[in-house]
Amino acid sequence: MTVVYGRVALIGLGLIASSMFWAMRRRGLADHVTGYARSEATRDTARRIGLCDTVCGSVAEAVEGADLVVLAVPVGAMAALAREMAPHLRPGCVVTDVGSVKRHVIDSVSPHLPQGVHFIPGHPLAGTEHSGPESGFATLFDNRWCLLVPVEGSDPVEVDRLAGFWRALGSNVDVMDADHHDLVLAVTSHCPHLIAYTMVGVADDLRRVTDSEVIKYSAAGFRDFTRIAASDPTMWRDVFLTNKDATLEILGRFTEELFALQRAIRTGDGEQLHAYFTHTRAIRRGILEAGQDTDAPDFGRVKVDR
Repeated sequence: MTVVYGRVALIGLGLIASSMFWAMRRRGLADHVTGYARSEATRDTARRIGLCDTVCGSVAEAVEGADLVVLAVPVGAMAALAREMAPHLRPGCVVTDVGSVKRHVIDSVSPHLPQGVHFIPGHPLAGTEHSGPESGFATLFDNRWCLLVPVEGSDPVEVDRLAGFWRALGSNVDVMDADHHDLVLAVTSHCPHLIAYTMVGVADDLRRVTDSEVIKYSAAGFRDFTRIAASDPTMWRDVFLTNKDATLEILGRFTEELFALQRAIRTGDGEQLHAYFTHTRAIRRGILEAGQDTDAPDFGRVKVDR
């Protein structure tokens, strides 16, 4: 592999940013990587484990001279970060992000970026329930999708360059409109997370089931819900607040489907239940055939050597 961006700045040093660093190191995609996190403890941890070539004490220092700046923080924090780093961005640099919501990010970040800076929002569809600088690993993006969401006037050359960068990190890449992205992710990620949080909360509320029974007798379904529900609470709070319309639309559809299943169960309509479950089973098989999951109990997301 060859260097794609000479100097890369990672703003936020959690799972995605740390995995990006190890993937860049694996393929030699950058000459120098700087990193910054608000928390001094996070910065100290990053220095201890060798995360980034330079861990900086300020956003300004981290983005100075960068060819690529990656915003890897909760979407609710991006506007303030964009405003803070804007005076220090070099003309011609590319700013991207890894947020799970795109319309809000575009509306909150774009107004703060100076002329001559290329803003190309992105979203790698990869993750685990773990967070923090020590959670990253080089293979996180392998055969996963990264969606790029160019804004109006985005330079096609720079979009292609960023797409090549993500492919070199291991990802498949697609380009998508912001509003469509937010609707798709409401179906594939946001609502499933909300349902998982709800189901785990319901189990906690059922006082007829003790805590020890919930833990001891967790079959695969509930166990999988708890993995999803263990995701970073700050990130997911921001996701639901900033992708409100799409999430509520899909939740409405989910409620309709749930009522239909309740009716089938109540009336003993086994034919409808069997047909419904056969259809959803086919969707699951499609996901497996596309290589987007594994049947291993750890979901293929064990931490591996960097």
